[in-house]
Amino acid sequence: MQIGVIGLGRMGGNIVRRLTRAGHSCAIFDANPAAGAALAGKGVTVVASVPALVEALGSGPRTVWVMLPAGKITEDTIAELGRLMKAGDVIIDGGNTNFKDDVRRARELAPKGIKYLDIGTSGGVWGLARGYCLMIGGDVETVTRLDPIFAALAPGLGDIERTEGREKLDPRLDPRAERGYIHAGPVGAGHFVKMIHNGIEYGMMQAFAEGFDIMRHRADDKLPADERYDLNLGDIAEVWRRGSVVTSWLLDLTASALAKDAHLESFSGHVEDSGEGRWTIEAAIEEAVPADVLAASLFVRFRSRQQHTFAEKVLSAMRLGFGGHVEAPKK
Repeated sequence: MQIGVIGLGRMGGNIVRRLTRAGHSCAIFDANPAAGAALAGKGVTVVASVPALVEALGSGPRTVWVMLPAGKITEDTIAELGRLMKAGDVIIDGGNTNFKDDVRRARELAPKGIKYLDIGTSGGVWGLARGYCLMIGGDVETVTRLDPIFAALAPGLGDIERTEGREKLDPRLDPRAERGYIHAGPVGAGHFVKMIHNGIEYGMMQAFAEGFDIMRHRADDKLPADERYDLNLGDIAEVWRRGSVVTSWLLDLTASALAKDAHLESFSGHVEDSGEGRWTIEAAIEEAVPADVLAASLFVRFRSRQQHTFAEKVLSAMRLGFGGHVEAPKK
């Protein structure tokens, strides 16, 4: 299949690479010409503008995947595509957009007959090798037609143990879920599910961070001498990776970071939030659902910008590991 991709950063560039490796062709554009030049090759057409990208995709039906930061740049790009594309064409937002914006955009594009999909995309800088976990929102017909694109980007079954009896438990279960992608529901559902995913991620990261901080302080001279432990956090992270209940990719990243830098001296502990955590708490408030852990983990990130603990350094190390997120420079 042929698809246009706008935004060739950490994830957008690797999405293009993964698609072309699977035999799909891509027309690509980025405001930074060097990003496009780095991807030039078989199956890739590099263009210099959004109108040129739409033209390169031919007469249609055309599909364009927008992979840009949430906010004005994505709004402006989708608005421009809406003016250039025609009935039957598809615009995909694969970034971390608020699901309410998806609902509005789909409503605005509907009179022109342009389809809109929102895709929560998880995988970070590791997506090229591991594949991307995709949570898709939109109409059934369009999602089904573009299945070859999603199947190419998703991880596939891999070596993860299958859930026993899953195919017999409930006929409504989506068989694509085992391969790393689902049609979550109508427009907005994909980004809503990804939003909650990131809110949970905040809570899981915070639990690891606080646990390692407690262990680090067990050697404090204010404690009774026979209750002090000078614990090797790198070894603890490593042993937990092997057979423990808390084994996870986040723990893998923590173990790797501690093996390289036991005191995480290269991190300040300044932890940003990308928006999904806030939106998750807003959704919880709308639904009157208690979200104590998720709310607390978000507030810790706010506090980290004023004072730093070892826990926040652990958070920064994990964020760098899975998403390539670099701490804001010290002021």
